[in-house]
Amino acid sequence: MTDDHGAWSLGSYGCPDMHTPNVDALATGGARFTRAYACTPVCSPSRMSYMTGKIPSQHGVQDWLIPEDSYGPQSRRWLEGHTTYARVLASNGYSTGMVGKWHMGHDDEAQEGFSYWYSVPGGGGTYKDAEFVKNGQHIKTHGYKTDYVGDSAIEFLDRSYKDPFFLLVPFYAPHTPYDYQPEEYRQYYNNSTFSCFPDTPMHPWQNAGTASFHGSRAAKHAYSALITGMDANVGRVVRRLEELRVRDSTLIVFTADQGWCAGHHGVWGKGNGTWPFNLYEESLRVPLIWNHAARIRPGTTLNPLVSSYDYFPTILEYLGVTAPQDPARVGRSYAPFLAGKKPPWRNRLFHEYEYVRGVRSENLKYIERTKEWPSELYDLEADPGETSNRINDPAYRRQLQTLREDLHEFYHKVGAPDIEDWQSTTKQKLTKYKAVAAPKL
Repeated sequence: MTDDHGAWSLGSYGCPDMHTPNVDALATGGARFTRAYACTPVCSPSRMSYMTGKIPSQHGVQDWLIPEDSYGPQSRRWLEGHTTYARVLASNGYSTGMVGKWHMGHDDEAQEGFSYWYSVPGGGGTYKDAEFVKNGQHIKTHGYKTDYVGDSAIEFLDRSYKDPFFLLVPFYAPHTPYDYQPEEYRQYYNNSTFSCFPDTPMHPWQNAGTASFHGSRAAKHAYSALITGMDANVGRVVRRLEELRVRDSTLIVFTADQGWCAGHHGVWGKGNGTWPFNLYEESLRVPLIWNHAARIRPGTTLNPLVSSYDYFPTILEYLGVTAPQDPARVGRSYAPFLAGKKPPWRNRLFHEYEYVRGVRSENLKYIERTKEWPSELYDLEADPGETSNRINDPAYRRQLQTLREDLHEFYHKVGAPDIEDWQSTTKQKLTKYKAVAAPKL
């Protein structure tokens, strides 16, 4: 898993400037989903949805966890009380390792069945000389953080490859800060035109905290190099599986916690790249690649609309493992698609981020906010760039009514409160944001 990584920024997803040969090889050799989305366009709640198959108002994390909620004496295990696929796998005989960004509380402590743990407490920080916690011991490193994540992933494989194992490798890249990337990863972009980064006028709702990156060649260079450094370490992990002679029998899944706008819509950032928050396609759409030589046909392209909350039931069904029933779990398994089948599938996705909820159909996206903010309706077929809000267009009245009913029915069915009461679903300390200009209502 990568962090703040839009699907648009990979060679296998159509960006010729991006040097990602190892991830692209996974796509060529496996199944590439073209319409995979995060439920929430920000890290902690999205990771919780992957882990639990639940949406934020069910699992209780509505925004990224600030440091005191993520690590230290004031932190808590935000997954406590929820069944996670990691714990299910551990209880079914898998040796489990977690290497990289956790950001779901008590980041320094092994949890959810993991027996090997290597993470930087607090969810982020510098890419140079980072301090990790390895199985309870604090370790000061000297070098590039992404490479150390790769090193530790390989160490886990060397220990565990003879038994059934599950290894979670959530890279910190390409999340900010853009403080350091080794030249071996930067060199590919020294003369790049960065053609996949739109130079669109800044959105008036742009989050002031990331506004300085807008149109910046240095930011584009850093973001690209961070992705290439991650890709190089994916390659290292795959090669070690080959050397250990378990590559063909090992399932590899590649995805991101959520997407990222890098000039798209005039925004630099994700869902909180604007105030009020956005649910733009680039903020939500993630790469999703399943590669398993023993079972998945190479060169497969799959087009169903799938969400991060669908991962929990899919990974368990694919592995033939059963989880305890939980009516709060909303995800559906897309495993049959990976077997070459065409199961019945209603193309509806639901999104939630604090005071913003959304529903996306095959061609339309309705975004509903609390009363102080505007709502939106986009025709994704006629307007894929989401430039024209059709919320007050009489021609879309019937479609809007249907989507609004779908949205309200879904959130009522899963037991979520009314959107105006969304804060009742979380106990975390929420970040305050500011736009570069006052939003027009």
